[in-house]
Amino acid sequence: MSLDPAYLTRMISAHGPFTRVVVARAQGSTPREEGAAMLVWPDRIVGTIGGGALELAAITAARAGRSGFEAVPLGPAMGQCCGGAVTLGYEAWDSARIAQVQGDWHARALGRTLGRTEAMPLAVTRALARARDRGAVPPMMIEGWLIERVAPPPLPLWIWGAGHVGRALVNVMQPLPDLAIHWADSHAERFPDTIPEGITPLIAENPATLASLAPRHAHHLVLTYSHALDLDLCHRLLSHGFGALGLIGSATKWARFRKRLAALGHTDAQILRIACPIGDPSLGKHPQAIALSVASALVREQNAVQTASERGMRAG
Repeated sequence: MSLDPAYLTRMISAHGPFTRVVVARAQGSTPREEGAAMLVWPDRIVGTIGGGALELAAITAARAGRSGFEAVPLGPAMGQCCGGAVTLGYEAWDSARIAQVQGDWHARALGRTLGRTEAMPLAVTRALARARDRGAVPPMMIEGWLIERVAPPPLPLWIWGAGHVGRALVNVMQPLPDLAIHWADSHAERFPDTIPEGITPLIAENPATLASLAPRHAHHLVLTYSHALDLDLCHRLLSHGFGALGLIGSATKWARFRKRLAALGHTDAQILRIACPIGDPSLGKHPQAIALSVASALVREQNAVQTASERGMRAG
């Protein structure tokens, strides 16, 4: 997981300053991977470093004001059967700290206040230079410093429709990192009383008129209450441009839509960029089943893109 200043800013705006706990090193069998993080306040937590005894101890330590690194052998220290070891980094964050995050990589010493005369260790300087010049991914920990990649802008995901499937999708997608979710429908009453944190609701009498507001690389999931509205959205999005477009529907609906979209002037190649149905049909039509399968496909896609990017960086 990358360090995301925009997300951290939203969390501070919503709940105030916090302590961030990050898995800076993972060796052997561990609950979570390097980079997994959680945010800890006196009255709440967001995210997870794996749950169980390790997470409970980390929450307690964060609330007690711990800073810096802590090496934890999971078996001897926690009685966990994983058998591995982790090093956790504890860091207090506020708006001033977020303002220090610049560029593609962010390196800082944990557990002490940096004075003006304290220089970055040469090993850290060299690791950052290799990352920026040759794409070599640095270790997260070097000589008491934590190095993290700064997250690129989140993927815009637009969910069209606040019915059963739309609500299930939002509830499943909302906790996932690196997504900026917009949720559109025709009336405020169609949304739940409480919109999940971080979701941007959009309301228009004809939601299809909002399609032009979406970034041209956005991903879209079209699942409104109306076939006519679904068709209008597909037509407008094909004309506007998109990164991916999924449409809920049966084989009969999709065959009808292909004919109508062709009559509206779209080519077969354009129309076939639409994925219909969405999700894995073998899991059934329950809203949560659809949401889980769509979310898992999106996560696999994002992980594949990130893995390919990291391989390209190493090869470069």
